[in-house]
Amino acid sequence: MMILAGLGNPGSQYERNRHNIGFMAVDQIHRRHSFSPWTKKFKGLIAEGTLGTEKVLLIKPQTFMNLSGESVGEAMRFYKLGPEDIIAIYDELDLMPGKARIKTGGGHGGHNGIKSIDTHCGLNYRRLRLGIGHPGDKSRVHGHVLGDFGKSDAEWLEPLLEALADNADMLIKGEDSQLMNKLALATGGKADEEKPAKAQKLPKTGQSHIHQARNFNQPKKLPESGPMADMLKRMFGKKED
Repeated sequence: MMILAGLGNPGSQYERNRHNIGFMAVDQIHRRHSFSPWTKKFKGLIAEGTLGTEKVLLIKPQTFMNLSGESVGEAMRFYKLGPEDIIAIYDELDLMPGKARIKTGGGHGGHNGIKSIDTHCGLNYRRLRLGIGHPGDKSRVHGHVLGDFGKSDAEWLEPLLEALADNADMLIKGEDSQLMNKLALATGGKADEEKPAKAQKLPKTGQSHIHQARNFNQPKKLPESGPMADMLKRMFGKKED
């Protein structure tokens, strides 16, 4: 089983907050796939279902963001799972709106929900960060994360959440690079492409094939006399400018 934890704050007044994008993500996954109705357990709302061939528990902690780990930790211990069986989805100030990144482990980056999960579950879980952008001034951060998404945000927010729900099985299977490409394309970005192999260095253009052959295949030492020497000198010898 995998635990897919979306982070946010409970209550209708927080429903459209930027800080609640984790709740929004698991809600969209819940709507798109065959999960049980939401029920109260582990200090949160949970729903059970499958993504691909894997059994998945969706959880939305109802402890408020700063205590998210209490809820996720209870579920992890109940099912005898480890941090490697947890995926947390949450908002990221240091990513542009609509951008997404995923990694295993790492620091909490000042995010109190992640700090709480680190404390109650350990560090070695996967973290899907969904960018909400930075207001540009530290004093405005609190109002920004607890402010609602604007109408213009719908241009990237809805395609992002829909693409994540459509491809949630990739998230569960660990197909991270493929998932990131899907999310980037859905929000108008470009998929990551493999860098082309370094081209072999060729002779300068404008040289004939014979001249190129002369440069690459010139014998180390030419015969010094005789008809063959004369011919080779005409063919391979250095030409005067």
